[in-house]
Amino acid sequence: MARTTARVGSQRHTRAVPRKGNDLLYLQILRSLKDEIVRGVYPVGSQLPTEGALCARFAVSRYTVREALRRLREDRLIASRRGAGTVVVPPSAAGAYVNEVASFEDLITYAIGVRFAIDAIEMVTADARLAARIGGAAGDRWLQVRGFRYAEASALPVCWTEVYINAAFAGVGRLLQRRQGPIFHLIEDMFGQHVAQVHQEIAAASMPPRLAARLKVKSGSMALIVQRTYRLASGTIAEVAVNTHPAARFKHAMTMRRVKGSV
Repeated sequence: MARTTARVGSQRHTRAVPRKGNDLLYLQILRSLKDEIVRGVYPVGSQLPTEGALCARFAVSRYTVREALRRLREDRLIASRRGAGTVVVPPSAAGAYVNEVASFEDLITYAIGVRFAIDAIEMVTADARLAARIGGAAGDRWLQVRGFRYAEASALPVCWTEVYINAAFAGVGRLLQRRQGPIFHLIEDMFGQHVAQVHQEIAAASMPPRLAARLKVKSGSMALIVQRTYRLASGTIAEVAVNTHPAARFKHAMTMRRVKGSV
């Protein structure tokens, strides 16, 4: 198992990078760097370490590092500029918000450059309707977080978001107003848990009148509901996030890459 180290200000962050089965080395480096960009170890505008430094850190060849960086550039997370090195960049502005998914780690990048403006945080008890919607059972307690998400350099909301956090992890609520990024990372950090599975569903629906005006779209226009359920290895639901997107302003992209040896 290799050790990885990153520096933010005067603090050093060291994490183990497991060598997972037959995973290609560049994919392991890619996932590690993506995770650090999401967590703010390398914020937008900051430089990544040089190729030589990354080679030393991961104990790999320059070719392997370059392949990982090439993938980060494809995903529009970094840009290489003459005289400025490799810099973390915000998501590219466009008429539609593009959510690209190629792996579990790519779901995390949804939080990069997207600000969650929270309207309300409160404990709720699931009735039969809510239980059927998000899973669990009627009578279960959840910390409900509601608000709009905004992309970089855009005045229009990306979506309306409702997050339901298992009552056992409701303590993360006190951090949400001052911490951006994936909520499930807070659950893992605060409670020593591990999210092992994320199930995503995308469905078409009509935009509810109560949201249409605030999302700047017509009532009854098409919406896309993106729901993600985060489960622990035990199967327990840790978090459910329900995002309501104006269909005309959202694009979901999935890239599947064949790994050598697959059929």
